[in-house]
Amino acid sequence: MKKNGSMSGNFVKLILAAFVLTLVLSGVPVYATEGGGTHYVGGNEDFMAGALPPPGMYSILYAVNYSAKKVNNNDGNDSMAGLDFKLNVNALAFRFIHVTKMKLLGADWGWHVIVPLVNQSVKIGAFGIDESKTGLGDIEFSPLVLGWHFSKNMHLIGAIDFMAPTGKFDTTEVVNIGRNYWTIAPIIAPTYISDGGFEVSAKFQYFFNTENNDTKYTSGNEFLCDYLIGQHIGNWNVGLNGLLYKQITDDESNGVTVSNNKGQNYSVGPAIQYNYKNMFFNAKYQWDTSVRNQPEGQKFWLKFMYAF
Repeated sequence: MKKNGSMSGNFVKLILAAFVLTLVLSGVPVYATEGGGTHYVGGNEDFMAGALPPPGMYSILYAVNYSAKKVNNNDGNDSMAGLDFKLNVNALAFRFIHVTKMKLLGADWGWHVIVPLVNQSVKIGAFGIDESKTGLGDIEFSPLVLGWHFSKNMHLIGAIDFMAPTGKFDTTEVVNIGRNYWTIAPIIAPTYISDGGFEVSAKFQYFFNTENNDTKYTSGNEFLCDYLIGQHIGNWNVGLNGLLYKQITDDESNGVTVSNNKGQNYSVGPAIQYNYKNMFFNAKYQWDTSVRNQPEGQKFWLKFMYAF
């Protein structure tokens, strides 16, 4: 993070941070949810998203770069036009999955945890803001992951995930890696794969967000769906993958409803995966469309899974 050692420089920085936070928290239709973000990057899951693997230990490494140069308002127009706005996020997320040999409701039972390391930078040239932060993000975990295998073609996962406020948050800073509130997310993820290798998978989530105690702001509830339409060809999988996102309820600031700033985002892009023995390698690109009250950009993903 760039710092000014003088008292006047720090004062200017706090004024600029206050200005940006005012836009975020006052209900001006620039951002949906607090800071225009969410606990989930979106488009994370793809091939066989609804098929829980056999009992054992699994590790997954996600690497993602997200960049945006515009923030759309409620009409889909760039609210940052002419301000030299740039947002860049690089993240490594380490996921550990344990599928036990126990059964619950006829399903395999497992648990998982995701630990993200994040670098995030924001530039608003017109205001002289150029900030960057690196550190631990908000950890996601679930003690209850259930996987049903109805046939060789049809699979289903049900889970309840929790996102914990482990990332650093400071009301005086422009860039915050943590969101400073809890999210509870029930999840349903189906996968259908034909005998010929044609696949349709999805991961449906509904986010219940708690209040940020430092700002007295409560982000509205959110619906998210990762989707994949693809084809398996030998060791290779190819397809289209992306995110469907819609904010369902309004935000609240100090108990007052914030209107006309619900978020919306649809993304799409190509995905490819190579499977080799007890591991796979995955790469995909996604671009945002039909964005409302959020940044509009693109994501590039790399993913690696290893089964112990």
